[in-house]
Amino acid sequence: MKSYVFLLGGIAVSTSAFAQSTTDVLNPIVVTGSRSEIASFDAPFSVDVVDARQIGEGQLRINASEALNRVPGLVVQNRQNYAQDLQISSRGFGSRAAFGVRGIKLFTDGIPASTPDGQGQAATFNLDTAERFEVLRGPMTTIYGSNAGGVIQMFSRDGKGDPRITAETLFGKYGMRKNRLGAEGEVNGIGFVLDASRMDTDGFRDHSEARRDQRFAKITTQPTDTSTLRVVYNGLSQKNTQDPQGLTWDEYKSDRRQAAPSALLYNTRKSIDNDQVGIDYTQRIGTGTLKLNAYGGERDVTQYQSIPRAVQSNIRQSGGVIDFSRRFYGGGIQWSQPFMLGGGALEVTAGLDFDQSRDDRQGYENFVGSTLGVKGALRRNEIDTATSLDPYVQANWLLGDWTLQAGLRYNTVKLKVDDRYLLNGDDSGSQRYERATPAVGALYAITPDVHVYASAGTGFETPTLTESAYAANGAGFNAGLQPSRSEQLETGIKTRFGNTRVNAALFQIRTKDELVVAGSLGGRTTYQNAAKTLRRGFELSVESQIAPTVALNGAWTYLDATYDKSFDAGTTRIDSGNRLPGVPKNSLFGEVVWTPQPWVSTAVEGVVRGKVFVEDTNRDRPAPGYALLNWRTTFTQKTGPWTFRQTVRLDNLTDRNYIGSVIVGDGNGRYYEPAAGMAWYAGASVQYTF
Repeated sequence: MKSYVFLLGGIAVSTSAFAQSTTDVLNPIVVTGSRSEIASFDAPFSVDVVDARQIGEGQLRINASEALNRVPGLVVQNRQNYAQDLQISSRGFGSRAAFGVRGIKLFTDGIPASTPDGQGQAATFNLDTAERFEVLRGPMTTIYGSNAGGVIQMFSRDGKGDPRITAETLFGKYGMRKNRLGAEGEVNGIGFVLDASRMDTDGFRDHSEARRDQRFAKITTQPTDTSTLRVVYNGLSQKNTQDPQGLTWDEYKSDRRQAAPSALLYNTRKSIDNDQVGIDYTQRIGTGTLKLNAYGGERDVTQYQSIPRAVQSNIRQSGGVIDFSRRFYGGGIQWSQPFMLGGGALEVTAGLDFDQSRDDRQGYENFVGSTLGVKGALRRNEIDTATSLDPYVQANWLLGDWTLQAGLRYNTVKLKVDDRYLLNGDDSGSQRYERATPAVGALYAITPDVHVYASAGTGFETPTLTESAYAANGAGFNAGLQPSRSEQLETGIKTRFGNTRVNAALFQIRTKDELVVAGSLGGRTTYQNAAKTLRRGFELSVESQIAPTVALNGAWTYLDATYDKSFDAGTTRIDSGNRLPGVPKNSLFGEVVWTPQPWVSTAVEGVVRGKVFVEDTNRDRPAPGYALLNWRTTFTQKTGPWTFRQTVRLDNLTDRNYIGSVIVGDGNGRYYEPAAGMAWYAGASVQYTF
C-alpha cells in the first residue's frame, strides 16, 4: 500500500508542475453521490460518467457490459446466458451473485431496478434510449441505503429538437439479430421518446437461444416556468430463454460450447415479463427545489431448474420450477435548500424514500411422471415481502478551495415470509433490520486543475429473502441472520492538463458478518454470518484527446480482496488470507479512438482480466486470466432530412478461448461460463427528421 501512496503523491507533484486551466476538459456534471448537480471533477468521491457516444457508437446496445467495462472498480461480465443476466461487482461487492445483481443499487431514471433486499436486474437497462450512466463507488454509496456497495444509475434522454423517426437493424454471428424502431423530439413544449426493439440469438453455446423484447416511452414537459414533469415507461419480455448452465472444468476443456447435461435433460429455461412506470416532478420554490417521484410495476418470472427428481423426494424440498409474480412500488420526496454560510455556499438536502416488493411465489416439481422439464405438483406457496423506509439528509459546502460533504441515512428494511404451503411445516417468519449509515468527504483544490480528496463511510448489506428462507436445520425462516457491515475509506486525486484528465484513488473496505453457506439439506441451502473480509485497492482512469482526431481512454483496477478471519462453512474450513471468489486482482480497459473525418470513427478496445477463484477454499481450479481485442467502425452520412449510419464490429479479434464469468461456489462444481470466440456484427440505421 505504501507504494500506492507514493504513486498518488508522484501524480500530484508531476501534474501540478504543468497543470493549466482550460475550458476544454472532460468534466461532466453528475447528480449521483451529491443528489444535486456538481461537476465530477469537484466531487469528493469516485464517480464516473459513460456518455451517449460511448454507449452507442459502434456498440450493439444489448448488454450493459458494453458500456460499463470502461469504469474502474467495476467488473461486468457477460455470462453468455440471458436467463441469468450479467455478473456485476463493484470493488468486490456483488461478486457472489449466482444470478442477477446483488449488493449494488441499480436505478433507471430514478426508478429502482433493485428490490429492497438488494437483488437487481441489469437487463432492465434500455441502452437504445440511454443518455448516460453514472457510476458511484466508495464510502458515499452508503447514503443510498442498504445493499449499496456501488450505485449504477442510467438516465434516458429527454425528447428534444425536431421530431424524427429511426429504423435500425443489426445482425451477427451465432444467429444474433436485432431490429428497432424509435421516434423522439419535441412538439409544443412536450418532449417524447418512444422506442421498441427485438433481439434474437441462437447463442454461442448449445441451449442458449434467447429472444428479448424491450419497450420504452418517456414524456417530458414543463407545466410552469419553474417545474418539470417526466413520465417514463419501461418494459422487458423474454419468453422461454434457454439456460445452458455452467460447466465443470473437464466439460469446458472437452467442448466449451456445450450445455450442461442436466440443462438438456430438464430443458432449463426462464420466462420474464417486466413492466414499470415512473413519475418524476421537480418544482423550484423560491431558492429551494422540491422533488417528488413515484413508481410501480410488475415482474412475472417462471424458471425451470435442473434439480433431480431424487432430491425432490424430500418433503422439505420446494421443487424444480420457480414461479412468482412480483408487484413493486415506491416513491420519494426530497427538498434541497441553498444557504450562504461562512463565506461559502451550503446546500442541504433532506428526503424520504419508500420501496416495497411483494412476491406471490410458488414452487413446482419439474416433472410429471417420467416427463422431465414440465410443471408438476405444487411444492411451495408463499407471499414474500421486502419493505424499506429510509429518511436521509445530506449537506454540500463549497468553502473557498474546499468542498465538504456529509450525509446520513437511517435504513429500515423488513423481510417477511407468509407460508401457505404447510405440508412440510410452516416456514413463515419475519425480520427487521435498522441501521444508520453516515458518510463524510472533503476535497481540496491545490490548484484549479489538481484536486485531492478523502472520504469515509459505513454501510450494511441485509440478507436477501432467498438467503433468509431457511434456518440452519433446513426448516423455517432464518431470523438469526444479521446484515453484514462495512467500513470504507478512500483517498484520491483528480488532475487535468490540456485535454487530458487523470483520476486515481486508493481505497480500503473492511466487512464483518459476511454471509456464507452454512450447509445444504434436502435441496435447501442455508446461510450464516461468519466471514470478515479486507479489500484494498487502487483505481486509475485516463481520458485524453491527444489530437483533434485521436482520443485515448483507459482504466485500471487493482483489488486485493481476502478473508480476514478463518471460519467454518458447514464442515469446510476457510482459512484467513484466502482470496474472495469472483474477484480478479487486476482489471484493465483501454481504447484508442480515431476520427479522421466527421463522418467516420474507428476504435480498438482492449480488455484484460486477472484469474478468478471460484470458491472459498481456493482449491478448485480458478478461471484463468485473459486479454481481448475488439475493433469497431461507424460511418455516418447526412442528406437533407435523412441520416444514415452503418456499423461494423469484431469482438475477440484473436479468437481467444476464455471463461467470461464464473458461478461462485456452485454445489456441482459447474463454476465456469465460457465466452464466445471471434464474432462479427454489422448494422445500419436510417433516421428521418421532420
